[in-house]
Amino acid sequence: MPTTCLPKSTLSFLKDLRDNNNREWFTANKSRYQAEHAHMVEFAEAVLARMGQHDQLVPMTGKQSLFRIYRDVRFSKDKSPYKAHFSGTMKRDTKWLRGGYYFHIEPGGSFVGGGFWGPNTADLKRIRQELAADAEPLRKIIAAPEFVETFGELQGEQLKTAPQGYNQDHPNIDLLRYKQFLVSQSYTDKEVTSPDLLDKMVLAFRRMRPFFDYMSEVLTTDENGVPIE
Repeated sequence: MPTTCLPKSTLSFLKDLRDNNNREWFTANKSRYQAEHAHMVEFAEAVLARMGQHDQLVPMTGKQSLFRIYRDVRFSKDKSPYKAHFSGTMKRDTKWLRGGYYFHIEPGGSFVGGGFWGPNTADLKRIRQELAADAEPLRKIIAAPEFVETFGELQGEQLKTAPQGYNQDHPNIDLLRYKQFLVSQSYTDKEVTSPDLLDKMVLAFRRMRPFFDYMSEVLTTDENGVPIE
């Protein structure tokens, strides 16, 4: 049977790691980390298997989908050596399918998310070009009852002023200000350890699809709707 949730021991380990984020403690508890990492790999395998039924993903194993627990502290004021969470990602396959799925397990802060975290200059320009011309398709997607029920509203960093080339009074200025285009759904610790966690996560990912499909169409065509080779 596939793993459909995570054991309470995973959250307990992460809580202890958060409170003892140092190499000495981690080394002494390495076997606990390995056991909980194995649980995460198994759960990630289940997520990938289910998502593979609904979307075309870059082939990978559950282990490959997970991020390392070791933090890069070179440019950070926080020198804690470890992340106090487990997380992973799934990328849609081929240049025609845009958007990525993300899952994050952390005591008191678990969630799934997706979207466009750091669109490059060309992609952001193309998205704004489309929104300036006609934002109604995106507005319809983010106002749909299933979207609102699952994600609330579109998220992401925004400019305080209008982007270059657009007026402050543009009718779609609220969307043109976005620098990131993100959605997320949070889960309580009880939900993380409940048997229906996998179902909830997969449902949330599936409800991202209209948003992803819209962005994919925009980012793979020019302003005239001609596919970009």
